[in-house]
Amino acid sequence: MTKSSKMNQSLLQLYQSAIAAAEGRASVRKQLPQQGLSAPVTMVAIGKAAASMAQGAVDVLGDQIEIGLVITKHGHADSTLPFETIEAGHPTPDAESLRAGKRLLALIENSPEGQPLLFLISGGASALVEVLPEGMGLEQLQRATDWLLGSGLDIHEMNRVRKGLSLIKAGRLAERLVGHPVTSLMISDVPGDAMSAIGSGLLVTDECSGAAIEGLPDWLEKHLLQGSAVPAADAPCFTQIYSEIVASNHIALDAAEQQAIAMGLTVHRHTAPISGSAEAMAKTVVDALEKAPGLHIWGGESTVILPRHPGRGGRNQHLALHAASLIKGRDDMWVLAAGSDGSDGPTEDTGALVDGDTVIRGGLHYEGSIEQALHGFDAGSYLEASGDLIQTGPTGTNVMDIILAYRQM
Repeated sequence: MTKSSKMNQSLLQLYQSAIAAAEGRASVRKQLPQQGLSAPVTMVAIGKAAASMAQGAVDVLGDQIEIGLVITKHGHADSTLPFETIEAGHPTPDAESLRAGKRLLALIENSPEGQPLLFLISGGASALVEVLPEGMGLEQLQRATDWLLGSGLDIHEMNRVRKGLSLIKAGRLAERLVGHPVTSLMISDVPGDAMSAIGSGLLVTDECSGAAIEGLPDWLEKHLLQGSAVPAADAPCFTQIYSEIVASNHIALDAAEQQAIAMGLTVHRHTAPISGSAEAMAKTVVDALEKAPGLHIWGGESTVILPRHPGRGGRNQHLALHAASLIKGRDDMWVLAAGSDGSDGPTEDTGALVDGDTVIRGGLHYEGSIEQALHGFDAGSYLEASGDLIQTGPTGTNVMDIILAYRQM
């Protein structure tokens, strides 16, 4: 086994350790018994990890779940679950996202009075389920979402806009649950694990959601004015809601760190989450490798500002390819940048694992230069040509992105 292939395997193993520690089924199975739910229960699972989390609930509650609804991303469903499942669009909502919103409200309305409700919420819920104010339709929602995804805004700013377009986000859904004891278990996909940001806060208020955000186009500002008022933090609708985070990025990174130490690696854990542009984060990663050999670990999410017609890729692929351009020719550096949910941007690729030969390998088959790939946000095509894409399929979790970078001692 060559040095490069051995290190590739080690980094992929560490990535898998991180994912396993935050996997939805295991996380719910661990925490749910402590809630003491009594039969019968109505269960609603929403997000990229919805199917996995629902399986964890079945493991614990079994036939206690009288009614169940699973809302997840296309391709992330589990046919073995005995519940109605709706697969909807992500990252851009589709017609199924709006149908999911209608089914969610109907299920709540038809749930017997006083029956306990179990919500299982993970990242992606913002796009997967929606109820829009009058005067706004799917076309306007998709236009707003596509603008946000290419705007360079961070997740908190994007969610503030999403909440202004919704009749269920920012705690508004909680107003429809009065009379039901509610347990909400969440997998966090946001920096700081703010519950009001997970799934745009379906059951958690956010009194800052109406604050102005600079730079929004006029047509989007107009739609924001149509949103309904946000319930106050002390509103009666929240008194019967218990919320808990069962998995997060730091839990995933803890597992990677522990595994790396067991492998005998020197570990540098960076506690500040990834933020800012993917290009700047790539430079930060390579600068850290220059300063200290060993394994460097980060979590969080970078941002990208997309051109009008971007190529193939996502923020992790863009970050990884930019890092590859910075370590070109080095035989002692590797960088893995990947989503935790099994996808990166609008692609089915999870991310990439690059080294000092990535640029050379890709250049042999990519029709263009690496500069063209980066400028056109076509990192995925270049990384496919170099053989450095990571593809896992749905992972059963969603705890932001993971970056593992190594420099040989």
